[in-house]
Amino acid sequence: MDALSIAKQIDSFLWGPPLIVLLVGTGVFLTIRLQLLQVFRLPTALGLIFKAKNKGDGDVSSFKALCLALAATVGTGNIVGVATAVQVGGPGAIFWMWMAAFFGMATKYGEGLLAIKYRTIDEKGQIAGGPMYYIERGLGKKWRPLAIFFAASCILVAFFGIGTFPQVNAIVDSVELSFGVNKYITDAVITILVAAITLGGIKSISRAASAIVPFMAVLYLIISALILIIHASQIPAAVITIIHSAFTTTAASGGFLGATIMMAMKNGIARGVFSNESGLGSAPIAAAAAKTNWPSEQGLISMTGTFIDTIIICTMTGLTLVLTGVWNGDAVGAAMTNSAFTSALGLFGGHFLTVSLALFAFTTILGWNYYGERACLYLFGMNSIIAYRIIFILLVASGAFLKLDLIWIIADIVNGLMAIPNLIALIGLSGVIAAETKKYLNHIKETNNK
Repeated sequence: MDALSIAKQIDSFLWGPPLIVLLVGTGVFLTIRLQLLQVFRLPTALGLIFKAKNKGDGDVSSFKALCLALAATVGTGNIVGVATAVQVGGPGAIFWMWMAAFFGMATKYGEGLLAIKYRTIDEKGQIAGGPMYYIERGLGKKWRPLAIFFAASCILVAFFGIGTFPQVNAIVDSVELSFGVNKYITDAVITILVAAITLGGIKSISRAASAIVPFMAVLYLIISALILIIHASQIPAAVITIIHSAFTTTAASGGFLGATIMMAMKNGIARGVFSNESGLGSAPIAAAAAKTNWPSEQGLISMTGTFIDTIIICTMTGLTLVLTGVWNGDAVGAAMTNSAFTSALGLFGGHFLTVSLALFAFTTILGWNYYGERACLYLFGMNSIIAYRIIFILLVASGAFLKLDLIWIIADIVNGLMAIPNLIALIGLSGVIAAETKKYLNHIKETNNK
């Protein structure tokens, strides 16, 4: 049995019904406990992105903390991940991405809140926070083994999952496809840029993220909107196809091999989590660095990350795949999305997508470098950071040499390992999340009444 077959078996076991139920179930549980906060407090959350006071302890502004989190989440999952989900699960996978994102917004809120509530200061006077800290400081010292498991899994994701291989592979393949640049040359350029920025630490990474993320996201949405406008009359039918396919077996057609409801659900949720990282426990590592005195405030800001990433950006990508009909063709991964943009906008569309993908994936590498570094700090102390950065850079350099199928399966496996301890902590600390939320909402009410 080869490595790919073994990896597929592990992936199928890990991403079976238990983990899917745990992921979505945690979001449903928090949604109920927080009384549909992601619906009724979304306008407030979106306003806080730019209006947060940024008072209190922290290393960066709330906006930069969000950009750092979005840098890690808005990446290949929005372009390649959506295409991969649709390729295997059919258009119905997009519906399950929506469901994972809706309930994931409550999960992401809880993560951001707990990140501020239980953060601490590291040896250099910088903020240290995230699931490993709220597991140990919130659930208690006896839960430290779970915190260690999370931190170790986080490093694995940074090294072998979202943080390196899928991003590098997507960049080098798409640049070679669109511009004919040898992938090893592209890989070398990526490695040099990653080294130059990540060696500067969180402030260097957050500066790069806050400069690139808003620009690339808005531009991608504008170009995607043009495609939707071109196919405006077909949008209602496309939405019906997505919803219908989520609850029925999708028949084989063209290059599409067909998909069951379970395939659509599994791939939609798995790729949705890969894209927005709700429940994964990564975003709270960035959220912990925000300057704020209110855990709930940063929770609301963190929640918008899932909304922007999946409800908006992934939806735009998914609709272009269905509207242009490329989902039942022979193209896979980045090539499928490239084909959709090219068919709608010509050569410009394909070149634009390549540039977008390169920027999306590059910032994801930067964000995950920081996440893995914080986990390394928790496990091994400050002296381990330089070694971690060197290993990370070397892995980025090797990203062009792996096959796409194996890359995505490895990423799914380590993502699942990372999510489990974080979800346990969110359920165990749900009472704290509810109490902090009530305290903050009362504060807002009193402030508005003055």
